[in-house]
Amino acid sequence: MNIDFGRVLTAMVTPFNKDLSVNFDLARKLARHLIKSGSDGLVLTGSTGESPTLTKEEKIELYRVVVEEVGGKASVIANTGGNSTADSITLTQAAQKVGIDGVMLVAPYYNKPSQEGTYRHFKAVAESTDLPIILYNIPSRSSINILPQTVARLAEISNIVAIKESSGNMDQVSELRLSLPDNFAIYSGDDSLTLPILALGGKGVISVASHLIGERIQDMVNAFTSGNITLATDIHLQLYPFFKGLFITTNPVPIKCAMGLAGWQVGAPRLPLVEATDSEKESLKILMASFIL
Repeated sequence: MNIDFGRVLTAMVTPFNKDLSVNFDLARKLARHLIKSGSDGLVLTGSTGESPTLTKEEKIELYRVVVEEVGGKASVIANTGGNSTADSITLTQAAQKVGIDGVMLVAPYYNKPSQEGTYRHFKAVAESTDLPIILYNIPSRSSINILPQTVARLAEISNIVAIKESSGNMDQVSELRLSLPDNFAIYSGDDSLTLPILALGGKGVISVASHLIGERIQDMVNAFTSGNITLATDIHLQLYPFFKGLFITTNPVPIKCAMGLAGWQVGAPRLPLVEATDSEKESLKILMASFIL
């Protein structure tokens, strides 16, 4: 299955009203804005989208309104993964019904399956849908690492086509590239590692910073893919402080605060996450003044 979701995908925040209900109208506007400002596609209800505190019904409605707003103009991908294989299958099938372009499946967290259990989990979800699938490896949140050997086995399944790699381990990225087919896409899951992963044969990034500097990230990726490595490196180094500054505390707390400073009232995070502290807000104001305002 040859699928091209694009090179710069935004892991979109889920906008909330003051009462912390989902603001679907603002989700539409934000989706449209992101596609106009450098994003090739959107990833909904991932870590940045506060997946753990959204209900199944909220997720499906969010998929529906974003597909209605930007479907056909950009890739719309839904994180339908979780630590229950049966629930992941149910949500994946619901996402397919509303017209999503593909799904992302986070590594099963908390119950800590073996590599064999992890393989069977992803295989079962893949067999339940025709949609193309992006695996999501994020050991810092899931407590398990999807090893390159396991990814290589999963790549033999026709609709598993990509991985969002957030281990932070460049040796692992090298091993992935060596063991995977050329058309299997590796996306950086960390903005600051986009350029190194591109250099190791990666496709692009599933980004948080692209909410605010999507066009600059697209410039960096385009410079690299066109062979202008010096320019790509210059842009990376210019943006590096911004990439790191957006992770001064748990994602998506900083990006939601930064979006508010930029005029996008996407609301506070839901508990157990809390809003940025006064000192964190001040740091983000300085960061925004340097790069955005």
